[in-house]
Amino acid sequence: MPYCYRHPNRETFVSCSECGRPICAECMTPAPVGQRCPEHSGKPQGAKRISAGVRRGAFEGTGSLVTKSLLALNVAVYLVTASQGGGLNTPGGRIFEKWLLFGPAVANGEWWRLFTSAFLHANLIHIAFNMYFLWFVGSAVEQALGRGRFVLLYVVSALAGSAGALVWTPTAPTVGASGALFGLLGAALILERQRNYVLGGSAAGLILINLILSFAISGISIGGHVGGLIGGILCTLVLSRFGRGHAAYSRVGLWGIAGVVGVGLLSIAVAYWRVRGYA
Repeated sequence: MPYCYRHPNRETFVSCSECGRPICAECMTPAPVGQRCPEHSGKPQGAKRISAGVRRGAFEGTGSLVTKSLLALNVAVYLVTASQGGGLNTPGGRIFEKWLLFGPAVANGEWWRLFTSAFLHANLIHIAFNMYFLWFVGSAVEQALGRGRFVLLYVVSALAGSAGALVWTPTAPTVGASGALFGLLGAALILERQRNYVLGGSAAGLILINLILSFAISGISIGGHVGGLIGGILCTLVLSRFGRGHAAYSRVGLWGIAGVVGVGLLSIAVAYWRVRGYA
């Protein structure tokens, strides 16, 4: 049974004559041939609606601008740490030492490490794999969710990944964007459950493969991966109002933003609970 792409809890047999996406009675607009979805309805745009769209554009716009910016930022930080350390395969220096995730340092008040560690990488293979993964998954998820939702998702997933890493190995120095990237996979899983196949229906398979690799290969932060995955799933469920709407098309609203921020605060609280004895 098809479900409306904007309201995944509503069954429908009507599809947009322009793009083919299933639409419910609320979303359909009569056209010369068939029915059309809101994006292809061709309705006149009044001045009030246009101005509202401009105000929302920065938050809900599509494209891969944020993904490209994150790629550039990660590479820039890596080059700086490589220049301060021993070379391209042995980054180090003051930034690396002050930004990496380390439970006792977090317990002593250096909370920024929960986020900044997501921009550090251990070697060329590490950053190359993560940046390829960021582009492959991040660009698809960003285009589905829009820039604003994507930024919230990435930040909170990074915090959740750090919390998971501290729960698993609180005294092991940890770096990498993997927690945030697993959060993007978690978001893709929820989107595909809502029939928005951002990864062609492969999100669940990618998660399973990467979790197996996480447990099979030594030196990988299992807690970071699992924590980021949980954070991404929770954020996307909040954005979809736990199935009552669609994570990509429903209005976020104040409560949606507050819910995502709440997942981030919960991640920080879990991290504090785990490292409080190491101060």
